[in-house]
Amino acid sequence: MSYLVLARKWRPRSFEALVGQDHVVRALTHALSTQRLHHAWLFTGTRGVGKTTLARILAKSLNCEQGVSAQPCGECGACTEIDAGRFVDYIELDAASNRGVEEMTQLLEQAVYSPSQGRFKVYMIDEVHMLSGHAFNAMLKTLEEPPPHVKFILATTDPQKIPATVLSRCLQFNLRQMAPEAIVAHLQMILQEEGVQAEPAGLRLLAQAAAGSMRDALSLTDQAIAYSAGNITAQAMQAMLGTLDKTVLFSLLHALAQGDAARILTVADTLATQSMPYGGALADLAVLLSRIAIVQRVADAVPDDDPDAAAIAELARSLHPDAVQLFYSVAVHSRAELALAPDEHAGFIMACLRMLALVQATAPESLSLGPATTPSGAEPQQPAAAPTPTSTPTPPPPEPEPEPPADSQTPAQAPPSLQAMTAADWPDLAARLSLSGLAAQLARQSEWVSVQDERVGLRVAIPSLDKGGARERLEAALSQHFATPVTLVVEYAEVTDDTAHTREQARRAALQARAEQAVQSDPLVRALVDTFDAQVLPGSVQVPDAPAASD
Repeated sequence: MSYLVLARKWRPRSFEALVGQDHVVRALTHALSTQRLHHAWLFTGTRGVGKTTLARILAKSLNCEQGVSAQPCGECGACTEIDAGRFVDYIELDAASNRGVEEMTQLLEQAVYSPSQGRFKVYMIDEVHMLSGHAFNAMLKTLEEPPPHVKFILATTDPQKIPATVLSRCLQFNLRQMAPEAIVAHLQMILQEEGVQAEPAGLRLLAQAAAGSMRDALSLTDQAIAYSAGNITAQAMQAMLGTLDKTVLFSLLHALAQGDAARILTVADTLATQSMPYGGALADLAVLLSRIAIVQRVADAVPDDDPDAAAIAELARSLHPDAVQLFYSVAVHSRAELALAPDEHAGFIMACLRMLALVQATAPESLSLGPATTPSGAEPQQPAAAPTPTSTPTPPPPEPEPEPPADSQTPAQAPPSLQAMTAADWPDLAARLSLSGLAAQLARQSEWVSVQDERVGLRVAIPSLDKGGARERLEAALSQHFATPVTLVVEYAEVTDDTAHTREQARRAALQARAEQAVQSDPLVRALVDTFDAQVLPGSVQVPDAPAASD
């Protein structure tokens, strides 16, 4: 007997055996159980997620000799012939090679005849998006009102290319990509039945390489069995798939954390020796950094059975979160820049050195693999002072006065008094409050009216400023400033010219006037005006947005 590949041998033959598509199975099961059978279904999803498998199971459910149900017997003539691909009333059409209007017209002419053997004549059109526009137009009427004995099952990997007139005539189900955990569990079950030894770490590499496709995972498993002689290990899978050993990435991150450029070069040479693609190394590094960042926020995000859990947890504790984010950004962007590098080896080294240089330039302490500690009895090292160009010795700086201990009896500064606030004090306070958006404008364009207990009255001329939660945010800011709950009562009326907003406008106008006067009196500008009869255009002098003076 000829060998049957795993993807065909272990193709699910019932809804219960289907993996990872529970949402579609549930809908189809309920429809079959209640006999609410649509005449056209559309299955969408990437390759190898079960579109054709679902079509065959659905065809068996419709034509099983035991009756229409969600549990076809799998033993009658219709079920066995559909599984074998020779049932006369189940027609699979490849739209990639039969995309013309002539093929579609021929199919529709045959659809009017009653089924020869089964209960329904089921047409499964795979890659339906490949049909021509005329072929779609030819099937529209039949697809909307087919004969009662005809069912259409359409499958595609690119539903965006299907006309909306076809989509509206079908029940559409989007098949999801398989999760790596689901693929690993399914492969373990299959390999146990096949009597093949496999390490969970090796199966996880296969699942990651399959990228959500169960068929790809089974095809890779066939290749893995042949490559490893029936013993699927993580080391063998790394060699077969050409993936990078995670220990190399961990070593690289430790080198970056310690600022060890020599060790970084050693890692790059290791990749060259193993003929590993540098683009894949940067991609794997970005994935590892993302997992580290997640663990820094959610400690139990990585399951304990993950072989990399301990190393990821260690790096999550050691690396500063800002350094992780910076490393990730450089890894992602450097991967796209490899094509511009003289060679990939140089591009990879420069990406790693860029991570090192940027972190050291911005926050050197973020590279520490642990909390910065000073050995007992040792003075912390200070950077050596640069020599001065003069021969006169520089007197030592005066010693700073010792700070008072934390438990000293110096009383803490009391919070400002709400009852002592006046209308004259309000513009300065409104300008200092840490607010933005409508809340800031409500504070700065209002005037102080009154204060009674914790109720503060404000007056504003524009009612639209008191919207979108602006009042609540201003109340929270005032409550924090005065260390007491504050309730605002806002009235709408004309306000005086003494508000934080008008003061800021006056300050800007004064700055603008001074700037224009300085330009007009500038000697170079005067020379240009006198020599070339030039003029300063009105509005061309702009004052940078400078904060108000503290005095």
